[in-house]
Amino acid sequence: MSERLRAFDRRQQHSRLLAFPVAVIKKFTEDQAGQLGALIAYYAFISLFPLLLILVTVLGFVLQDHPSERQTILDGTLGKIPLISDSITIQGLHGSVAALVVGVVLALLAGMGITNATQSAFNRIWGVPFKSRPNAIVRRLHSLGALLLLGSLSVVSAVVAGAVGAGGESFIAGVIATLVALAFNLLLFFLAFKLLTAKSLEWRDVIIGVIVATVFWQLLEHLGGIYVDHTLKRTTPLYGVFAIVLGLLAWLFLAGQLVLVAAEVNVVRYYRLWPRTLFTEDVLDADRRAMTMSAEVEERLEIQNVEVDFDGN
Repeated sequence: MSERLRAFDRRQQHSRLLAFPVAVIKKFTEDQAGQLGALIAYYAFISLFPLLLILVTVLGFVLQDHPSERQTILDGTLGKIPLISDSITIQGLHGSVAALVVGVVLALLAGMGITNATQSAFNRIWGVPFKSRPNAIVRRLHSLGALLLLGSLSVVSAVVAGAVGAGGESFIAGVIATLVALAFNLLLFFLAFKLLTAKSLEWRDVIIGVIVATVFWQLLEHLGGIYVDHTLKRTTPLYGVFAIVLGLLAWLFLAGQLVLVAAEVNVVRYYRLWPRTLFTEDVLDADRRAMTMSAEVEERLEIQNVEVDFDGN
């Protein structure tokens, strides 16, 4: 088996098609991005319901005298969120000042958790040393600004795509809704990848990862819909509650992982961190650069400098 692994290692080092995804996976593992993605998913789960509460409450105020239009937008908007659309749209919710205040407070607290966790993850992935990151106050202000911008864009995207998609059952309406959602998601990931890291990046530095993240997100939405149609609608009410919660957590967890994979695509491409070794003891130039970045992240003071050396070099 060891000879086969070594042979695979040699093949992927000489194959551009294999070398790049292998390098992305290895960088993802070295950064412990799986744990960082799980933290993002946790805060996303906590913030999801307050955001929905805000959406429903605002629509209750704005379209109070137009219940059919309000329900149309809700059906289309919540339909973009797998697993919970059927559970929420059956409720007759109306505008409430108290609900709006509670929703805003909870959404801000949980939403800042998302942006803080995402900033930490992106800075880790890009190899930004702790000493080069914003201090606690600036970081939280940055998180709040990013939350307001990205959160507003997400809500507008969901409402617009939902309204278009629910406006008709035709194939054309579905295609238009998908294209609208795709355009908004591209812009959303562009802003997130560029703003939520302390490293100065150009648009061209993140475009590949943005496309990958957008494709992942669209696929997740469709897979969530398939799961609902083939599993949840055939369950008992009690089992369905557990299936909704666990399914939503799994969906958000997978989304967090895939977004960070897309971010790793940008990093590997930007620093040319491929090919990488997997099963042999040989250390390539890309391995040295990646491991040096990982060590230099731990620099926490201006007077601290981490130097990395390799035996035999």
